[in-house]
Amino acid sequence: MRNDKIKVSENIKREAVTVYKMMKFNTLTIEQRDLLLKYLEEYKFNTYEYSFLTLFLWRDYCQVEWCIYKDALILKKKDYLKGAYFMQPLGISPQLLPELIEKLNAVRQRDPSFKVLFGDVEEPFLLQLKDLYGNRIKFIEDKNNYDYIYDTQKLINLTGKKLHKKKNLYNQFIRKYEYTIKDIHNQETHEECICLAENWLQNQKIKYEELVFELEGIKKVFHNLDKLNVLGMAVYVKDQIAGFTLGEKVNDKMAIIHVEKADLRYKGIYAFLNKTFVENYLHDTLFINREEDLGISGLRKAKLAYEPVKFVKKYLVDIGIN
Repeated sequence: MRNDKIKVSENIKREAVTVYKMMKFNTLTIEQRDLLLKYLEEYKFNTYEYSFLTLFLWRDYCQVEWCIYKDALILKKKDYLKGAYFMQPLGISPQLLPELIEKLNAVRQRDPSFKVLFGDVEEPFLLQLKDLYGNRIKFIEDKNNYDYIYDTQKLINLTGKKLHKKKNLYNQFIRKYEYTIKDIHNQETHEECICLAENWLQNQKIKYEELVFELEGIKKVFHNLDKLNVLGMAVYVKDQIAGFTLGEKVNDKMAIIHVEKADLRYKGIYAFLNKTFVENYLHDTLFINREEDLGISGLRKAKLAYEPVKFVKKYLVDIGIN
């Protein structure tokens, strides 16, 4: 029995070396957009994780890498708390999924930065894995990364008692300030938006690492606006930039708001940004995804204040090797 276990272990190691060499992971760049969009464009997810814009914006922070294996897109990310992990494979047939997962597990054996096999897992893929692996699967809810989902019309109309404060802030802004709106594809807005984002970060009492990387991602997005599926607007008060927001429509049902930055000297600016952007750019969707709160208490409070209609759970999943 002991010798059999040693042989199995040696076979796994040999396979791991072979597969690790076969799966050459590439750093995600804008030049690969069209190739990756073949797998990402038909957006069937409820979270924001699988959008090309998301991956590009957070490329450096998450160390996003990808490879194509048997015509399936494999995405790999790394988080300083969760370690490295694979996202849900895209374009893989159900028949080939078990084979692919064994290969990914083999790759994982060669990389000590992996703590789990899969992350950013939505419930449909989790259920698929449960059906395949039964007791071999272990999973936990990634609670700090639940996505906040809002009703589009409620964000536009700000109806209901819980949103009354937001409506008041919006009304205060439009009454108090002489403002103009510019589309972020207007070249004039680019440097001013970046400057505002830099000043916003400087004014944060706690400069979370995510925010530092986010700023660099914002700069890259502005430098590649013509190549990305990004919508956005900037707000000016008497020719001074007061705030901007970036988002996208991923399908007929859902839009994602990726970035909101504003100068808090303008009272009500965030309420104005949120309502006006959704009203002018995203009104023909059913739901707005405002991403997660990362476990940051202030961010959680701000997102809850807009009365989400639901949360989308994400899971960390591990699968034992037989």
